[in-house]
Amino acid sequence: MFRTSCFVCLLALSSLNARLSSFAGSPEPPSQDGPKHIRILTIGNSFTHNATRFLDEIVEAAGHKLTHKMLSIGGSPLERHAKMAMAFESDPTSELAKYKSGDTLQESLKSEPWDFVTIQQLSFKSHNVETYRPYAQQLAEIIRRDAPQAKLLLHQTWAYRNDDPRFSRVNPSAGEPATQQEMYEGLRAAYRTITSELSANRIPVGDAFWIADNDPKFGYQPPEGFDAKSLEYPSLPEQKHSLHVGYTWNQTSDKPQLKMDGHHANLAGEYLGACVWFECLYGESPVGNEFAPNQLGADYAAHLQTIAHQAAQQGGDVAHGVLQSLSAAEKDSARPHQDVRGRTPSNK
Repeated sequence: MFRTSCFVCLLALSSLNARLSSFAGSPEPPSQDGPKHIRILTIGNSFTHNATRFLDEIVEAAGHKLTHKMLSIGGSPLERHAKMAMAFESDPTSELAKYKSGDTLQESLKSEPWDFVTIQQLSFKSHNVETYRPYAQQLAEIIRRDAPQAKLLLHQTWAYRNDDPRFSRVNPSAGEPATQQEMYEGLRAAYRTITSELSANRIPVGDAFWIADNDPKFGYQPPEGFDAKSLEYPSLPEQKHSLHVGYTWNQTSDKPQLKMDGHHANLAGEYLGACVWFECLYGESPVGNEFAPNQLGADYAAHLQTIAHQAAQQGGDVAHGVLQSLSAAEKDSARPHQDVRGRTPSNK
């Protein structure tokens, strides 16, 4: 059953949907400035992998270039990345400062003239603003010292699927969100607060997921009366238009086990996230982009493009391309991008 939103969320969602219809019919024209080469360093976990999975293809279809290096640890919060960076500050030879690839944050920051560096919080902690402190600030200071030309962005992660087991715990911890809406409202406030504290910008993937999940036509709704215990292999419940992995069968053992992953993005969620990233990095709408995974279908892919564009346009703290994200002083000193090389995604 469609969830009842709070008054503020209803107003916001109504406004976004009204603007959505206008965007859908008028995609932005392709850039007339020629190919752009954007360089990004991302610091995160599996959610960064999810949200950038299709970014290379979208960028290529738009006629641009991308260099992407990822420093990722599965299940890692900001605290983990910050402690690794602080270990390097104490001892540049410390093994505690190294990622699995052997890279350190400080060395990676100096390895390319990055346009953007992104950080994100662990999704499970995302609703609690106190878990961002002091780690986001510690990372921001190192990033701005070692890559002063780069714009700092916060990758806003998303709320879990509305039927995720997190929201049905018998004895939840204090402050634990009880619904998808509570989780979204918490993370939305936390990311905006930290973005303001750091004088940074956001990549609003979490906003895009929320808008898409509440769309009257394409929003995901759990099947009524569904009981996971009644399923027999290989049957699965209807999960049309889900942005999350959801129910799957684990066949690694002799007896298949039913799994539920309401956290990570599935193919549709990954595509939606990458469309948001594209607009924030390149300052161009993804609406009309010729790349979309075949499994999505043309209509649904176009819908996700429009949702991504909507999310990228609805906040003053959202990034809108490299030059648009720079201050007037930074624009005057911005270096020209003469070294146009091929895409070099690494550690993905």
